[in-house]
Amino acid sequence: MLGGYGNFGARICRALAGDAAIELVIAGRDARRAQALADALAAEALCLDITQADLAALLRAQRIELVIHTAGPFQGLDYGVAEAAADAAAHYIDLADGRRFVCDFPALNMDFRTVGRLGVSGASTVPALSSAVVEALCEGWRRIDSIDICIAPAQTAPRGVATLAGVLSYCGAPIQVWQDGRWQAQPGWADPQQVTFKRLQPRLGALCDIPDLELFPARYAGLRAMTFRAALEVGLAQRGLALLAALRRIGLLRRPQALARLLNASARLLDPFGSRLGGMVVRAQGLGPNGASARHSWHIAADHDHGPEIPCMAAILLARRLARGEIFEPGARPCMGLVRLEEFAPEFARWGMQTDVVEEPR
Repeated sequence: MLGGYGNFGARICRALAGDAAIELVIAGRDARRAQALADALAAEALCLDITQADLAALLRAQRIELVIHTAGPFQGLDYGVAEAAADAAAHYIDLADGRRFVCDFPALNMDFRTVGRLGVSGASTVPALSSAVVEALCEGWRRIDSIDICIAPAQTAPRGVATLAGVLSYCGAPIQVWQDGRWQAQPGWADPQQVTFKRLQPRLGALCDIPDLELFPARYAGLRAMTFRAALEVGLAQRGLALLAALRRIGLLRRPQALARLLNASARLLDPFGSRLGGMVVRAQGLGPNGASARHSWHIAADHDHGPEIPCMAAILLARRLARGEIFEPGARPCMGLVRLEEFAPEFARWGMQTDVVEEPR
């Protein structure tokens, strides 16, 4: 588990530590933190840097069979870890949500096919869960015309500087979005719009650059529009990001991600105005099984700051299946079609999350 003591890595470690089929090795640059968590979970600790030249040799020496990479942000990272995993004949899973990182990951297909191993990128909320929701929501449909997704984190949920830096990297930058059946450029985090949820109050949501924007138009023939937004709970924070986007667009702020540490710390000042409730909504419109127009939405609500468990679930589920000897077709691919929505249900229940499917006015 690379980055195993981080915000997401530690959650995955805790979920897998008690599995008799798994021997867990918690790895990262901070030997003290890795050892502390390993001691708490009766696991092993390993000090390493994901950029070190002998990473593949180290993985072979440790007889690692699966590498789970959580040491993001993945925007701007190369495929050194995945290549090392393939070189060491190990399976590989990451939690990447960087658009280019996930969408271009199949370039490593032959590396993993040659050694008969599985390489998966994006085993996170997107595209692993989001694609599973679309597949279930639109099962049997004749055509999908539009998909609109919005993630809504709780204000008080644990935040990470690395995650925020990845988000800020495209704040105000042009993003290619599939609208009206063609690619159009729209600025990230600008122009917030109201989004409604089943169990959450309406929020302002703004465009984010994630793999689904590119993967879904390629996956669903006839799709005319694909949108993904993030909706912060406190409107002031959402409008603050819109301001940063505007400053970047006029050239007054060149690298918003440089503010990640400051913004992550100052976000605590807004916690009294928010809650511990977060969620997500996926809306799809098209032609249903009988050829009639259909518009359905899937909602999830995660209370008590359990929202960050959701990005960890696909990696946990895949790791358990691999540990029990399930055979996957070898090769490298984005995490789509590998985990079904019903497989997530026990994980949702474990954390008291509630889901709803709604047939909306067409």
